[in-house]
Amino acid sequence: MVDPILSAQNLTKSYAPEQGCFSIALDVWPGEVLGIVGESGSGKSTLLRLLSGQEYPDNGSIQFKTRDHESIDLTEATESTLRYLGRTEFGIIHQNPRDGLRLRISAGGNIGERLMGIGQRHYGDIRSIASQWMREVEIDPGRIDDKPLNFSGGMQQRLQIARNLVTNPRLIFMDEPTGGLDVSVQAKLLDTLKGLVQELGIAVIIVTHDMGVARLLADRLLVMKNGQVIESGLTDQVLDDPHAAYTQQLVASILQVN
Repeated sequence: MVDPILSAQNLTKSYAPEQGCFSIALDVWPGEVLGIVGESGSGKSTLLRLLSGQEYPDNGSIQFKTRDHESIDLTEATESTLRYLGRTEFGIIHQNPRDGLRLRISAGGNIGERLMGIGQRHYGDIRSIASQWMREVEIDPGRIDDKPLNFSGGMQQRLQIARNLVTNPRLIFMDEPTGGLDVSVQAKLLDTLKGLVQELGIAVIIVTHDMGVARLLADRLLVMKNGQVIESGLTDQVLDDPHAAYTQQLVASILQVN
């Protein structure tokens, strides 16, 4: 039997006077893409921050299985352990790529910095790997010495993806990865993401309000409202035959827009 790569139980976080999320339980399996959807304020971004170790919950546990088969409770992990996991086992792709990049160092430097974080020191190897990953995300390797400050939003997001995937993490957290991008740029970025996730067999947790993104990328969905999961299941089942009235409204709103 394959164990979940990440399991959460009774996960709760409050922001007085409002509830961030309440009594969440979930499993994420190796190679699976889990989508978390809901309107703004539903608690999905709070849940992502808890699962990725960016915040500590008020209650509950989060068990993460490392590549060495060690089980770590992220709710009790030290900051140094969480930083180590962030360099080796995790990747975090922010909605605004400027939050995940160092804009004033080169594109190659952004990717190379992540490699150095896992012990890579040979300059030529680092530069070669950085060039290879720029090709993977469809950025001209000739721009390896350019600063991302001079890249378009779509290129910055592609560079952020390369920076995160270069160390072969086991679990990627994505927070609205196509938010704020033009539709045509979104489509190309989603194709790149889907291809890399399938090729590398990475587990992914993606937060999005866009049901089209969820349908394209996610194997399973959690639907959140007021800090709670109100519906879950295989993506096509949830979107094609939603049971909860709130989910039906979400799907209907997308159909009306389209």
